[in-house]
Amino acid sequence: MTRNRPWQWLSGLRPRLLAAFALATVLGAAAASGASYVSARNTMLGSAQDDFMNEIKRQVTETLPQLSVPPGQADLEQLAGALTGSTLVTYEDSASSGRGLPLSSVPRELRDSLKGNDHIEFQRVLVDEVPMFYVGMPVLAPDATGASRPTGIEVYASMSLSDEQRAIEELAQWAWLTVALVFPLAAALALLAARGVLRPVRQLNVAARRLAEGKLDTRLRARGSDELADLVNTFNETAVALDRTVGELRQMEAAARRFVADVSHELRTPLTAMSAVTGVLDEDAGQLPPDTAVAARLVSEETRKLARLVQDLIEISRFDTDRADLRLDDWDLATAIGDSLAARGWRDSPDLVTELPEGIGARVDRRRLDVIVANLVGNALRHGGPPVEVKLRADAAMVLVEVSDHGPGIDPAVLPHVFERFYKADSARARSDGSGLGLAIALENARMHGGGIYAENRPEGGARFTLHLPRFTEVAR
Repeated sequence: MTRNRPWQWLSGLRPRLLAAFALATVLGAAAASGASYVSARNTMLGSAQDDFMNEIKRQVTETLPQLSVPPGQADLEQLAGALTGSTLVTYEDSASSGRGLPLSSVPRELRDSLKGNDHIEFQRVLVDEVPMFYVGMPVLAPDATGASRPTGIEVYASMSLSDEQRAIEELAQWAWLTVALVFPLAAALALLAARGVLRPVRQLNVAARRLAEGKLDTRLRARGSDELADLVNTFNETAVALDRTVGELRQMEAAARRFVADVSHELRTPLTAMSAVTGVLDEDAGQLPPDTAVAARLVSEETRKLARLVQDLIEISRFDTDRADLRLDDWDLATAIGDSLAARGWRDSPDLVTELPEGIGARVDRRRLDVIVANLVGNALRHGGPPVEVKLRADAAMVLVEVSDHGPGIDPAVLPHVFERFYKADSARARSDGSGLGLAIALENARMHGGGIYAENRPEGGARFTLHLPRFTEVAR
């Protein structure tokens, strides 16, 4: 079944290699870009956050000696004023007036986590689509023993990460752009790799087609020592073995044909003498004793069969050696076919029905057309059921001669073999006394005219053989 060409191309080896290479390269680039993006993002955010927290810690440390503990409102305001950015300082229920950072804007989770804690806490949140970084730090002071203890003062500060967010978005855009730029490079690399892989495959395909066309001397040159080179070497070894085997088979076939031709010609001379003798015996059979007359008739009949077999073998050998000639002339086919039937006593047979309209002319070899008609009609009369129908039809280019019978038809398993030499469909029809070469000879004669013969079973029963011949073709072979 022939596939749709676009889908056939897409399912080929080249697109699959291209897709695999491109996908692997793009995935690798995407993974590398993604890893770089994540690393740079974390680095940028971590650096900004650490710098901000260290600065707050430094400012608190520098201001703490100037405060009294527990602090008053003035102390809270002083500490808040010493800090940079949006800040807020709280102590128990008191809070500084705030510098752009109201208490309500400080995340509840951050405030809860800082209660009773002695280390700095932070949290990133999104406020009105703007990323914000919040820091909560408990203020520690040394006690009488010198250990640092929470004073209850809490410092909150916030910083906008919008600049870092823009930088991260630009980094993401560059990452995607890198992946997009890698794709054509990946496609080019994939095409280059596919070309290197597919070149020997295409060469093998061409070489295999040449072998299929009968050019058994086809060989390929192996390059390198990889698996493809091993495949090329295997192909060459197979081609050598095939060439040797086919050569031996051709020699055996030629020898067999020569043997058949030689034996046929050697038998023709003694058979001519035997046929003459058996003819005399047939004429005198009535004067012989009954047993001798029966034996004489049997010998005469078998001699005639053998003579037909030898004549058919000689004809086949002419086809095999291209020594069969074709003598074309213009004939009215109704007359030519009618004469062939009449010459064998079939024209007036009650088992034969003809439909031969006159005026249908064609250029044919009259003798070879006679052989075709005799084999097809004789085969139908011997093996098919009556009546046998012979119909002649034609158009501007072709002539069709149909020979049909009303017998059991041909076994479907036998049908493909009916034109093979020495093939007898005994399992499908009555036992044949022919040579098994009649239909093969008829087909060869049809092919010489540039035509052919088709065999089929009719839906209503029986077999049909259809001879088709070009009306004006000179010689087909």
